Amino acid sequence: MKRLSAVITAALGLSTAAGAQVMPPPVAGTRLDVVAEGEATRVPDLVSIGAGVVTQATTAAEAMRDNAAKMATTLAALKKAGVADRDVQTSALGLSPQYRYGENQPPIITGYQASNQVTVRFRDVKRAGTVLDALVAAGANQINGPNLTVDQPDAALDEARTQAIAKARARATLYAKAAGLTVKRIVAISEAGGAPSGPMPMFAMARAAKVADTEIAPGEQRLAVTLNVTFELQ
Repeated sequence: MKRLSAVITAALGLSTAAGAQVMPPPVAGTRLDVVAEGEATRVPDLVSIGAGVVTQATTAAEAMRDNAAKMATTLAALKKAGVADRDVQTSALGLSPQYRYGENQPPIITGYQASNQVTVRFRDVKRAGTVLDALVAAGANQINGPNLTVDQPDAALDEARTQAIAKARARATLYAKAAGLTVKRIVAISEAGGAPSGPMPMFAMARAAKVADTEIAPGEQRLAVTLNVTFELQ
Protein backbone atom coordinates (compact mmCIF):
# COMPACT_ATOMS: atom_id res chain seq x y z
CA MET A 1 0.00 0.00 0.00
CA LYS A 2 2.85 2.40 0.86
CA ARG A 3 4.51 1.60 -2.46
CA LEU A 4 1.28 2.32 -4.35
CA SER A 5 0.92 5.64 -2.53
CA ALA A 6 4.48 6.57 -3.46
CA VAL A 7 3.88 5.75 -7.13
CA ILE A 8 0.68 7.79 -7.20
CA THR A 9 2.41 10.70 -5.47
CA ALA A 10 5.23 10.67 -7.98
CA ALA A 11 2.85 10.44 -10.92
CA LEU A 12 0.80 13.36 -9.70
CA GLY A 13 3.80 15.50 -8.86
CA LEU A 14 2.40 16.39 -5.46
CA SER A 15 3.83 19.44 -3.71
CA THR A 16 4.69 19.24 -0.02
CA ALA A 17 3.84 22.89 0.51
CA ALA A 18 0.77 23.41 2.67
CA GLY A 19 -2.28 24.42 0.69
CA ALA A 20 -0.62 23.76 -2.68
CA GLN A 21 -2.93 22.61 -5.45
CA VAL A 22 -2.25 19.33 -7.21
CA MET A 23 -1.78 19.87 -10.94
CA PRO A 24 -1.70 16.82 -13.22
CA PRO A 25 1.24 16.62 -15.62
CA PRO A 26 0.58 17.86 -19.17
CA VAL A 27 -0.88 15.41 -21.67
CA ALA A 28 0.64 15.52 -25.16
CA GLY A 29 -1.83 13.07 -26.68
CA THR A 30 -5.54 12.55 -26.16
CA ARG A 31 -6.73 12.78 -22.57
CA LEU A 32 -9.24 10.23 -21.26
CA ASP A 33 -10.85 10.46 -17.81
CA VAL A 34 -12.32 7.23 -16.47
CA VAL A 35 -14.31 6.64 -13.27
CA ALA A 36 -14.19 3.04 -12.06
CA GLU A 37 -15.45 1.33 -8.92
CA GLY A 38 -14.04 -1.75 -7.26
CA GLU A 39 -15.61 -3.70 -4.43
CA ALA A 40 -14.98 -6.49 -1.96
CA THR A 41 -17.32 -8.17 0.51
CA ARG A 42 -16.72 -9.28 4.06
CA VAL A 43 -18.82 -10.68 6.89
CA PRO A 44 -18.95 -8.00 9.63
CA ASP A 45 -16.95 -8.96 12.72
CA LEU A 46 -17.61 -5.96 14.94
CA VAL A 47 -20.99 -4.76 16.22
CA SER A 48 -21.70 -1.68 18.32
CA ILE A 49 -24.88 -0.55 20.03
CA GLY A 50 -25.98 2.24 22.29
CA ALA A 51 -27.35 0.99 25.62
CA GLY A 52 -28.62 3.17 28.41
CA VAL A 53 -30.75 3.69 31.47
CA VAL A 54 -33.47 6.32 31.85
CA THR A 55 -34.90 7.01 35.32
CA GLN A 56 -37.42 9.46 36.72
CA ALA A 57 -37.84 10.88 40.22
CA THR A 58 -39.37 13.84 41.98
CA THR A 59 -36.00 15.54 42.59
CA ALA A 60 -32.92 15.92 40.40
CA ALA A 61 -30.65 14.37 43.02
CA GLU A 62 -32.88 11.33 43.39
CA ALA A 63 -33.13 10.85 39.62
CA MET A 64 -29.34 10.97 39.26
CA ARG A 65 -28.82 8.68 42.24
CA ASP A 66 -31.25 6.04 40.93
CA ASN A 67 -29.77 6.32 37.46
CA ALA A 68 -26.21 5.84 38.72
CA ALA A 69 -27.21 2.72 40.66
CA LYS A 70 -28.97 1.14 37.68
CA MET A 71 -26.10 2.01 35.33
CA ALA A 72 -23.65 0.41 37.75
CA THR A 73 -25.72 -2.79 37.58
CA THR A 74 -25.76 -2.55 33.77
CA LEU A 75 -21.98 -2.12 33.55
CA ALA A 76 -21.48 -5.05 35.90
CA ALA A 77 -23.68 -7.19 33.64
CA LEU A 78 -21.58 -6.23 30.63
CA LYS A 79 -18.40 -7.20 32.43
CA LYS A 80 -19.92 -10.51 33.54
CA ALA A 81 -20.93 -11.18 29.93
CA GLY A 82 -17.29 -10.88 28.90
CA VAL A 83 -17.27 -7.40 27.36
CA ALA A 84 -13.85 -5.80 27.87
CA ASP A 85 -13.58 -2.40 29.57
CA ARG A 86 -12.03 -0.89 26.43
CA ASP A 87 -15.19 -1.79 24.50
CA VAL A 88 -17.52 0.23 26.75
CA GLN A 89 -17.54 4.03 26.49
CA THR A 90 -19.90 6.60 27.98
CA SER A 91 -21.54 8.47 25.11
CA ALA A 92 -24.19 10.66 26.78
CA LEU A 93 -25.37 11.89 30.17
CA GLY A 94 -28.53 13.88 30.65
CA LEU A 95 -30.78 15.44 33.28
CA SER A 96 -33.94 17.32 32.37
CA PRO A 97 -37.03 18.55 34.23
CA GLN A 98 -40.44 17.08 33.48
CA TYR A 99 -43.34 19.55 33.16
CA ARG A 100 -47.11 19.53 33.50
CA TYR A 101 -48.84 21.97 31.19
CA GLY A 102 -52.19 23.57 31.88
CA GLU A 103 -54.32 25.84 29.76
CA ASN A 104 -53.31 29.48 30.26
CA GLN A 105 -51.02 28.40 33.09
CA PRO A 106 -47.23 28.44 33.32
CA PRO A 107 -45.66 24.96 33.18
CA ILE A 108 -45.07 23.26 36.52
CA ILE A 109 -42.08 21.01 37.18
CA THR A 110 -43.35 17.61 38.28
CA GLY A 111 -40.04 15.75 38.45
CA TYR A 112 -36.75 15.03 36.72
CA GLN A 113 -35.50 12.53 34.18
CA ALA A 114 -31.91 11.31 34.20
CA SER A 115 -30.27 9.32 31.44
CA ASN A 116 -26.92 7.64 30.95
CA GLN A 117 -25.92 5.94 27.72
CA VAL A 118 -22.85 3.94 26.75
CA THR A 119 -21.59 2.66 23.43
CA VAL A 120 -20.78 -1.04 23.57
CA ARG A 121 -18.71 -2.95 21.02
CA PHE A 122 -18.95 -6.72 20.63
CA ARG A 123 -15.99 -8.39 18.96
CA ASP A 124 -17.81 -11.71 18.78
CA VAL A 125 -20.94 -11.06 16.74
CA LYS A 126 -22.36 -14.49 17.60
CA ARG A 127 -22.42 -13.52 21.30
CA ALA A 128 -24.06 -10.15 20.68
CA GLY A 129 -27.57 -11.47 21.35
CA THR A 130 -26.51 -12.93 24.69
CA VAL A 131 -24.98 -9.60 25.72
CA LEU A 132 -28.11 -7.70 24.68
CA ASP A 133 -30.31 -10.00 26.74
CA ALA A 134 -27.98 -9.52 29.73
CA LEU A 135 -28.29 -5.74 29.35
CA VAL A 136 -32.07 -5.82 29.37
CA ALA A 137 -32.13 -8.21 32.32
CA ALA A 138 -29.84 -5.84 34.24
CA GLY A 139 -32.21 -2.90 33.74
CA ALA A 140 -31.12 -1.19 30.53
CA ASN A 141 -34.27 0.34 29.06
CA GLN A 142 -32.80 2.21 26.10
CA ILE A 143 -31.07 0.36 23.24
CA ASN A 144 -30.10 1.79 19.84
CA GLY A 145 -28.49 -0.06 16.96
CA PRO A 146 -26.90 -2.34 16.10
CA ASN A 147 -24.20 -1.02 13.78
CA LEU A 148 -22.20 -3.80 12.11
CA THR A 149 -18.78 -3.08 10.61
CA VAL A 150 -15.59 -4.78 9.48
CA ASP A 151 -12.93 -4.33 12.14
CA GLN A 152 -9.92 -4.47 9.77
CA PRO A 153 -11.14 -3.24 6.35
CA ASP A 154 -7.74 -2.37 4.80
CA ALA A 155 -7.19 -5.70 3.02
CA ALA A 156 -10.70 -5.64 1.54
CA LEU A 157 -10.32 -2.02 0.43
CA ASP A 158 -7.01 -2.85 -1.26
CA GLU A 159 -8.79 -5.62 -3.16
CA ALA A 160 -11.37 -3.05 -4.24
CA ARG A 161 -8.64 -0.61 -5.34
CA THR A 162 -6.89 -3.30 -7.41
CA GLN A 163 -10.21 -4.20 -9.04
CA ALA A 164 -10.99 -0.55 -9.79
CA ILE A 165 -7.62 -0.01 -11.49
CA ALA A 166 -8.15 -3.14 -13.61
CA LYS A 167 -11.60 -1.91 -14.63
CA ALA A 168 -10.25 1.54 -15.49
CA ARG A 169 -7.48 0.05 -17.66
CA ALA A 170 -9.93 -2.23 -19.46
CA ARG A 171 -12.27 0.67 -20.13
CA ALA A 172 -9.43 2.87 -21.36
CA THR A 173 -8.27 0.12 -23.71
CA LEU A 174 -11.82 -0.21 -25.05
CA TYR A 175 -12.13 3.51 -25.74
CA ALA A 176 -8.66 3.69 -27.28
CA LYS A 177 -9.34 0.77 -29.62
CA ALA A 178 -12.68 2.24 -30.70
CA ALA A 179 -10.94 5.54 -31.48
CA GLY A 180 -8.03 3.91 -33.31
CA LEU A 181 -5.58 4.81 -30.55
CA THR A 182 -3.54 3.03 -27.89
CA VAL A 183 -3.14 3.63 -24.16
CA LYS A 184 0.22 5.27 -23.51
CA ARG A 185 0.18 5.79 -19.74
CA ILE A 186 -1.77 6.67 -16.62
CA VAL A 187 -1.45 10.38 -15.97
CA ALA A 188 -3.25 10.71 -12.63
CA ILE A 189 -5.20 8.70 -10.07
CA SER A 190 -7.47 10.05 -7.35
CA GLU A 191 -9.65 8.18 -4.91
CA ALA A 192 -13.14 9.34 -4.10
CA GLY A 193 -14.55 8.82 -0.65
CA GLY A 194 -16.74 5.81 -0.08
CA ALA A 195 -18.45 3.99 2.75
CA PRO A 196 -19.24 0.36 3.46
CA SER A 197 -22.75 -0.62 2.52
CA GLY A 198 -24.91 -3.65 2.94
CA PRO A 199 -28.18 -4.92 4.36
CA MET A 200 -29.21 -3.38 7.67
CA PRO A 201 -28.75 -5.80 10.56
CA MET A 202 -31.90 -6.98 12.24
CA PHE A 203 -32.80 -8.05 15.75
CA ALA A 204 -34.72 -11.29 16.00
CA MET A 205 -36.32 -11.94 19.40
CA ALA A 206 -38.11 -15.14 20.35
CA ARG A 207 -39.92 -15.10 23.69
CA ALA A 208 -40.92 -18.04 25.83
CA ALA A 209 -42.42 -17.61 29.29
CA LYS A 210 -39.43 -15.90 30.95
CA VAL A 211 -36.72 -16.27 28.36
CA ALA A 212 -35.66 -13.92 25.56
CA ASP A 213 -33.19 -15.19 22.98
CA THR A 214 -32.05 -12.30 20.79
CA GLU A 215 -30.13 -13.01 17.61
CA ILE A 216 -28.27 -10.71 15.24
CA ALA A 217 -27.81 -11.74 11.61
CA PRO A 218 -24.51 -10.18 10.43
CA GLY A 219 -25.16 -10.66 6.72
CA GLU A 220 -22.46 -9.43 4.35
CA GLN A 221 -20.98 -5.96 3.97
CA ARG A 222 -19.83 -4.40 0.72
CA LEU A 223 -16.71 -2.23 0.81
CA ALA A 224 -16.29 -0.10 -2.30
CA VAL A 225 -13.68 2.29 -3.66
CA THR A 226 -14.19 4.72 -6.55
CA LEU A 227 -11.15 5.88 -8.54
CA ASN A 228 -10.85 8.72 -11.02
CA VAL A 229 -8.12 7.73 -13.47
CA THR A 230 -6.70 9.92 -16.22
CA PHE A 231 -5.05 8.21 -19.21
CA GLU A 232 -3.05 9.52 -22.10
CA LEU A 233 -3.93 7.99 -25.46
CA GLN A 234 -1.83 8.20 -28.59
